[in-house]
Amino acid sequence: MSFMKSLFFQIIVAVIIGSGVGILWPDLGSLLQPLGTGFIKLIKMIIAPLIFMVIVTGIAKIGDLKSVGRIGLKAIVWFEIATTVALVLGLGTANLLRPGAGMNVDPSTIDASGIEAKTNGSELPHTVDFIMNIIPTSVVDAFAQNALLQVLLVACLFGVALAATEIKAKENVLTLIENLLGIVFRIIGYIMKLAPIGAFGAMAYTVGAYGASTLSSFGLLILACYGAALLFLVMLALAAWWITGLNFLQFVKYTRSEVMLAIGTGSSEVVMPRMMDKLTKAGCDRAVVGLVVPTGYSFNLDGASIYLSLATVFVAQAVGIELTLMQQITILLVLMLSSKGMAGVPGSAFLALSATAVAVNAFPVAAVALLLGADRFMDTMRVFTNLMSNCVAAFVVAKWEGLLDQKRMRAVLSGEISVAELEREEQAELSLLKLNMQEKQGKAVVSPEMS
Repeated sequence: MSFMKSLFFQIIVAVIIGSGVGILWPDLGSLLQPLGTGFIKLIKMIIAPLIFMVIVTGIAKIGDLKSVGRIGLKAIVWFEIATTVALVLGLGTANLLRPGAGMNVDPSTIDASGIEAKTNGSELPHTVDFIMNIIPTSVVDAFAQNALLQVLLVACLFGVALAATEIKAKENVLTLIENLLGIVFRIIGYIMKLAPIGAFGAMAYTVGAYGASTLSSFGLLILACYGAALLFLVMLALAAWWITGLNFLQFVKYTRSEVMLAIGTGSSEVVMPRMMDKLTKAGCDRAVVGLVVPTGYSFNLDGASIYLSLATVFVAQAVGIELTLMQQITILLVLMLSSKGMAGVPGSAFLALSATAVAVNAFPVAAVALLLGADRFMDTMRVFTNLMSNCVAAFVVAKWEGLLDQKRMRAVLSGEISVAELEREEQAELSLLKLNMQEKQGKAVVSPEMS
């Protein structure tokens, strides 16, 4: 019975029931979208302040700007390596399995109006614009727009400044922020009680709106994408084990509730707060987690990279175009740049594919509309791969910086330290912070009288 009370079990049941509703009553399923959307919005509203507080407390404890810059640089290096491997793997799989060969689609018969609806007329930012957009118009605007990279920049500056502040003021501010952080995690706990409802609504809408018939039409493409993602995850698991000693399967089991929720809602951002908390509890330093994970949501979209490179070649094959080696190298280079500006842009995958089609100039941009039916079925692959890749990046960078407690990592992931013990540790930390604050408040009241 205790298993039935677990979040993992409840989300699994919700996803299954949601799928059933979508298949049996597709019209009803389409109407349930607000349940999933509402839950996602509840989580997203808390992400910006959470990232700010996690990064500030982490950096203030590390104590210097040089360490922050080193962590950021190592994260970017890892992201670039992982993204390049993902893109090459997508291209290789497309050439090996040839999922679009034999379709013989006439580009002039394709209705491209669906792309406009998907993208809402948006476009991917150019490299200079992307970099300039990291600087917010104001501190308030960064939080109001929920712009993660802008919040990251503000948090880094605040954390470095706090680290350089005199000890007493620094301790007071840190105590306040850590208490607020405890409250934020409690709010997340309340919201997560609605996770099964959110997963149910999102899955019912997806199946009801898109149906299962698409699976047969794009079966080989979907199989190719999932096969490439599986191979990438195996390579990722081996690299993580070699560098950090991480048992990847144990980590997936440890985060199974978050994984199922991300898959059910089709959004990895929904589980970002919980993942950051679990990574910290599994031995990763808080500053590393705070810097690497949010940055990865913009710079390390490996699942999306696999899909984009594979889908570009698929479209060319579908319209009867054989891409040369130079054209495929061009695809690789264009996607290495365009994939970095995808986060938060509506229909970003189609914008990136369209930009690639223009750069290669081998097939009509309208042919990208072929993917409208299959795109939604790639979400599970993209979400899971992106999520795991960012988590592995946090472990790797923490190990490179000497900020990974490997003994604790093994104990937590193997179950030697139970979830109940982790929760008790968290409560003990909050109680200690509260006690320290009360003592400081007591001294502040007593000292004037004594003088």
